[in-house]
Amino acid sequence: MFRRAARTVLVAAVAAAVLVVSVDAQKSPYKTPRTPWGDPDLQGIWPSTHMVGVPFERPTQFGDRLYLTDEELRQRQKEADDQQRLDLADFDINNPSRDIVGMGDVGGPTSPPPHWLERGEASRQASLIVSPSNGKLPPLTPEGARHAAAMKSTYTQYTGFDTFDDLGPYDRCITRGPLGSMFPVIYNNGNQILQAPGRVVLRIEMIHETRIIPLDGRPHLSPALKSYMGDTRGRWDGDTLVVTTKNLNGKTGAQGNGNILPLSDAAVITERFARTEADTLQYEVTVDDPRTWTGPWTASFPLRRDPRYGMFEYACHEGNYAMKDILSASRVDDQSK
Repeated sequence: MFRRAARTVLVAAVAAAVLVVSVDAQKSPYKTPRTPWGDPDLQGIWPSTHMVGVPFERPTQFGDRLYLTDEELRQRQKEADDQQRLDLADFDINNPSRDIVGMGDVGGPTSPPPHWLERGEASRQASLIVSPSNGKLPPLTPEGARHAAAMKSTYTQYTGFDTFDDLGPYDRCITRGPLGSMFPVIYNNGNQILQAPGRVVLRIEMIHETRIIPLDGRPHLSPALKSYMGDTRGRWDGDTLVVTTKNLNGKTGAQGNGNILPLSDAAVITERFARTEADTLQYEVTVDDPRTWTGPWTASFPLRRDPRYGMFEYACHEGNYAMKDILSASRVDDQSK
């Protein structure tokens, strides 16, 4: 798959105390502007690049704390600075750091190489998950554990694929699902919101998903009609856009660009979007999937408006030789056993 070289290799890893507050609990004097037809105006390009590197689940040492201490933030900043030096070293053929496995290689075991990746800032937020209070996913149900074990992708293995259908939806350039589309990842983190009377459109840079969200109160489609992105409906709760997604097909996950931590087809996803400042949009998502996890969980993080951000073409299927190569490698692996 072709990927655009990371446009933010030289982005300074600036220490920033990003204080993330639940959208429901946010009490801000900021007054959200209105569209010409009177809806709260959320339009703009809102990339999540600055949150790349914040763990999805909270490291155990932070306990129930959502924010890092000053000392912990300084350590995270040091790690970001070290990573930036490695990224820059990848361009220098005389730098001994290039001897690190995978650096300078497009197809090495640590592929993609560092200079392809986008880096966030040294955020004070300890994890993307904010509930449960320990910042970790609830335990899997027995069915959820079986589903996760059965879901194959290049995130969990390199060979052992019998057919193209064994590979995850992201491996096949199909989709990342609604969760995989929103969480910050290694590159192409652009999100754009467009609005029209009775509609909100959410345009995602990677895989080029476009979610058209009706606001007219129509009911969800029949549960018999399921899809990778599900069936989405929206409504306004004051200045907050509330988006509910049902009717997922159980083939996309919460992490690994939708390739791991799979949801069941009974999952209900509730997203909330609210402007807290002129250039800050708080994003919150709650996942209620009783067939997969023993309880619901919530993630939340800010998105920053950046009108200069370019929504690049994501040419994934174009020349996607990975599918053929992965399957042929699996056949060679079969013969060696």
